[in-house]
Amino acid sequence: MNSSNTTTKIPSTLTNLISDLSEANSSTYNTLIHAVNFNADDFKASALFSEDCYTRNCIVDNEKYELILICWCEGQKTPIHDHGGEECWVKVIEGEFEENVYKKNNKGELNLVRSAISKPNQVTYMKDFMGFHSLQNMSNKKAMSLHLYAKPIRKCNIFNEETKTLQNKELTYDTTIKI
Repeated sequence: MNSSNTTTKIPSTLTNLISDLSEANSSTYNTLIHAVNFNADDFKASALFSEDCYTRNCIVDNEKYELILICWCEGQKTPIHDHGGEECWVKVIEGEFEENVYKKNNKGELNLVRSAISKPNQVTYMKDFMGFHSLQNMSNKKAMSLHLYAKPIRKCNIFNEETKTLQNKELTYDTTIKI
């Protein structure tokens, strides 16, 4: 039997997930992020919310991957954006999110091609060849999502609704969470 066919262990805590991601290659990130189940209480002590905008709270940022807890107040939404060429998994921790996916047409305009709702412990996946997307907290309460990027994203393209153009944006964190 080939050792590459061995079963991936299921992480049971955030610390286990971080350890497993650090030891794994990006081809197993999908299995790991789907396998782990979190309770919102696992993140309450680290969660930072703002009424002004969702917050990006860094858990891990290394050369292999980036893990970010995003905290959302009711109705908060990302602009339409890409992922700077990197893979992105979004795991819902608490709340419900609507993901809208857009593709450019031959005139360079973005058209909505898919919309879906995700609930706790469900995962969505996005990579730039799939198009652009936006996420919105559809809950009538605060919500949290865990974002895993196969290699950190330092900048991305954001769609400016007013000018109807894509603009390059440098990404920052609101906090760095100590685990």
